[in-house]
Amino acid sequence: MKKFAGKTLFLDRTDINTDEIIPARYLTEVSKEALKPYLFEDLNLNGFNPRKNIAGRRVIITRANFGCGSSREHAPWSLETNGIHLVIAPSFARIFRQNMFNCGMMVVELPEAVIDHLFETYAALETMVSADIQDRLLHVKAGGQAEQIPFSLTDFDLALVTAGGWVEYADQHYNLNLT
Repeated sequence: MKKFAGKTLFLDRTDINTDEIIPARYLTEVSKEALKPYLFEDLNLNGFNPRKNIAGRRVIITRANFGCGSSREHAPWSLETNGIHLVIAPSFARIFRQNMFNCGMMVVELPEAVIDHLFETYAALETMVSADIQDRLLHVKAGGQAEQIPFSLTDFDLALVTAGGWVEYADQHYNLNLT
C-alpha cells in the first residue's frame, strides 16, 4: 500500500486539467517513470515553477474539478512517479477520480469551505498532511497548528487503495485462471 502523507503542494486554481497535469506530447512514453520530469510542465499558475515546487511534495491540496479534460491514466501515473499519492479538493473529474483509486492512490473530497480554510491557514507554511484511511481522518500540521479533518471513503475505494489498485484487487478477489 502506498503512503498517503507528506509535505503539501498547494495549487490555487480550479479546473486543472489532465493536459496540465501531464502534457499530451508525452503520452507516447513507454514507462511511467519517463513521465516524471514533465509533471505540471504546462500548468499556468502565478508563481508556480514545477522544477522547484514539486520536489519533496507528497500531497496536493487544490480547488474544484481537478483532473478534468481528457480521460487518461497518464495523469495519475505522473503523480505517482513523483511520489504524490494523495490529492485533496472539493471535487474531481469522475474518470480522473476513478483512475486514482484504480492505481491504488487517493483522492479526498472536502467541502469548499474546508478547502478555503486550508488555503487560508496553511498555504504559506510548510504543511504536512497524512491520511488515516481506516479512521477516515486527515491530520494537518504546520507552524505549531494541528487539526484533524474527517473525510468520506467508500468501502470499495478503501479496498482498492489497500490492495494497491484495481489489478491487485482483482488478483485477490477473482479467480482469473487464464492458463
